Amino acid sequence: MKKYLFVDRDGTLIEEPADQQIDSYAKLALLPEVIPALRQCQAAGYELIMVTNQDGLGTASFPEEQFWGPHRLMLQIFESQGVRFADTLIDRSFAHEGLATRKPGTGLMHGYLADDGWSRQASAMVGDRDTDIQFAANIGVRGFRLGDGEWNWPEIARTLCSAPRRAQVERKTRETRIRVRVDLDKPGDAVVATGLGFFDHMLEQIGKHAGIGLALECAGDTHIDEHHTVEDCALALGQALRQALGDKRGIGRYGQALEGEGEGADSIVLPMDETLARAALDLSGRPYFIFDGSFPRERVGDLPTELVPHFFRSLCETLAANLHLAVRGDNAHHMVEACFKAVARALRQALRRDGDDLPSTKGLL
Repeated sequence: MKKYLFVDRDGTLIEEPADQQIDSYAKLALLPEVIPALRQCQAAGYELIMVTNQDGLGTASFPEEQFWGPHRLMLQIFESQGVRFADTLIDRSFAHEGLATRKPGTGLMHGYLADDGWSRQASAMVGDRDTDIQFAANIGVRGFRLGDGEWNWPEIARTLCSAPRRAQVERKTRETRIRVRVDLDKPGDAVVATGLGFFDHMLEQIGKHAGIGLALECAGDTHIDEHHTVEDCALALGQALRQALGDKRGIGRYGQALEGEGEGADSIVLPMDETLARAALDLSGRPYFIFDGSFPRERVGDLPTELVPHFFRSLCETLAANLHLAVRGDNAHHMVEACFKAVARALRQALRRDGDDLPSTKGLL
């Protein structure tokens, strides 16, 4: 979904003079550090929308010919530095008129408010007055007020563009109750409790080798069968990972890993004796799973080996990932563990963030 950064003009983009009118070129002065901050926000995928009250624009107290020259020069300066506003919304009324188009009213926003194609949660508003913050609340986005002692342009850009990639998901059915938390940028010891000891150990491998923070608790109907617990944990984990990824800007997207010993182990190698597992992953937004392998016994601990490929298939469904996984070996324990570690190492590469570019020519993932 699109995300917008709504921005006030006077006192936010440019200095506001004592008479509160930029009606001459001499009064035009950009705020410090606004250009690099807006460039950073644009690179992170924000579309910039200017929303400004211009008291009495077009009346005798503020003739239009005095407004447009400095305004157009301001836009030219921004554009010369790669900062472009997708839209400019101007209210010309006075405060005493009480019109709905004047911030904090939302009359200028009808087209945007009727559009479900942008994320309110990911979007934000920057201004310098309480009315700007109230406007942000009225349209359902986060508000930042400049000059309040906490926020300046570099700090706003850092907060918007480098936000922690975290998510928490709760999944409740008649068969399972699951809570999972992930933090893609803060590795830590995985905390897992599903009621299936060997499955807990495998999920811990995902947290450790993917380099993420992971906590997962499940109360499932294991007295009936292991199937619901394994499947629903995969669905909840995939949903949490996808939610934490946000718009996927800057991620590696692709990951591939090779685990085992022997000829051809030229990527990530871990000692799994006779076992070799290969995983190739694409966080494409299109779920697809291919598995090549067979296990020499039906269970490892309390985990049926037939549920191993089913786990990864279910993970791909909610993560919206394309995964190819292959394993060969003689020891079922080694084979299952190698599968989880290989996928985790592929995830580690795919999740890694370096920059702000979206790794797709489609414009979305």
